[in-house]
Amino acid sequence: MNTEFDFLSSALRTIELEQRAIRNLSPMLDNNFKTACQLMLSCKGRVVVSGMGKSGHIGRKIAATLASTGTPAFFVHPGEASHGDMGMITSVDVVIALSNSGETAEVTSLLPLLKRLAVPLISITGNPQSTLGLASAAHLNASVDSEACPLGLAPTSSTTSALVLGDALAIALLEARGFTAEDFAFSHPGGSLGRRLLLKVEDIMHSGREIPVVRPESSLSRSLLEMTTKGLGMTTVQTAAGELVGIFTDGDLRRTIDHGVDIHSALISDLMTRQAKTIIPGMLAAEALKIMEDGKINALVVTDGQNICGVVTMHDLLRAGVI
Repeated sequence: MNTEFDFLSSALRTIELEQRAIRNLSPMLDNNFKTACQLMLSCKGRVVVSGMGKSGHIGRKIAATLASTGTPAFFVHPGEASHGDMGMITSVDVVIALSNSGETAEVTSLLPLLKRLAVPLISITGNPQSTLGLASAAHLNASVDSEACPLGLAPTSSTTSALVLGDALAIALLEARGFTAEDFAFSHPGGSLGRRLLLKVEDIMHSGREIPVVRPESSLSRSLLEMTTKGLGMTTVQTAAGELVGIFTDGDLRRTIDHGVDIHSALISDLMTRQAKTIIPGMLAAEALKIMEDGKINALVVTDGQNICGVVTMHDLLRAGVI
């Protein structure tokens, strides 16, 4: 073992070789890529991805990327397919098979069964003239000049190329479907993106008795008591008919104190912020956050156009994970 080995040079060499492999993919793209996309786009079932060894690991990633970007997909191990899992593949599916040599026995053994089902086959190999390449309706060439492994044994550049082609397929289909960020969020409801794109104001707003309310003729001291009781750092100011005429916030209170106003005699109507910003219940919470950030405010009143529905604060957005 050489503890003085130049690890950095080795890493740079690997990166350069894999970058070269990716650059070489562009001139090898042809109408087979278009055919593959059309087959997947018109698929009535699911895209089934299969591969053995390192190609299998890449295949799992491709299947996961397809599924999260609007193309229903899953991975089937070719060895398990020969022992029962072939039943997971139906005649309305499309199969993507990965094999650098195009001759992997576990994969090629599935070809007669796929032909019998008349399942369209897309292959990603390093040899277009291989058994797998020739049997495919569309073949994507992932051949490389050399692996990054100096022994030429460990799949490195070839698996990187296959992965990039899989990403290219997924993104091409995403764009063809008009797949949106909101569609993506439905596939990721538990992540921060899902919370930002799916959560609506009505899901987190304070409503009913939780809304702080005072009348325009209320004293400042009475208004402060309402703010303290409801704990939202603000109060709405409404007429007896429920019309919103203004709001009073912690920020307004600080400015009021700075001016030496008597909190017992002052009326809230003389101190409130008129023409308060409002939002609707169906607005995305992320949109409400942007309004608050742009306006440098910490609370918004929610209305349906006529009636006050609720109040949402910056703290509510923080607690919901939108920020």
